[in-house]
Amino acid sequence: MAQFTPGHLHVERTALQKSDHSYDLIIEYKVDQDPSLGKGVRFTVKGQIQGKEALEEFFLPKEEAFNFARDLSKVFAKHGVPKEQQIQIHANNKIYDKVFEDIREKLAIKSGDPIDIKDFE
Repeated sequence: MAQFTPGHLHVERTALQKSDHSYDLIIEYKVDQDPSLGKGVRFTVKGQIQGKEALEEFFLPKEEAFNFARDLSKVFAKHGVPKEQQIQIHANNKIYDKVFEDIREKLAIKSGDPIDIKDFE
């Protein structure tokens, strides 16, 4: 299950087999200013993975903010969720499309806006 409201994503899954992983996470995000990285988006992930508390925070500069699924995968991996199940987490493109659009609005980014490629090297 996944639910979206601007600035907020709730993802939940109950394990159906012993090899599955359960999680119930709230992912909140907001535009923020990092002293060394500039304007971007701060993400807070809180809830439970496999019945254990999870609380993670990460900041992505403006140019990287749309790649948030990569950093969410790192959170899941850190808490023991195998890569093949992480792919299932990110499979709900309609929900992530809403998050992408919300981030775009919050950062006032328009399609075709220039980015500095050195940030990706």
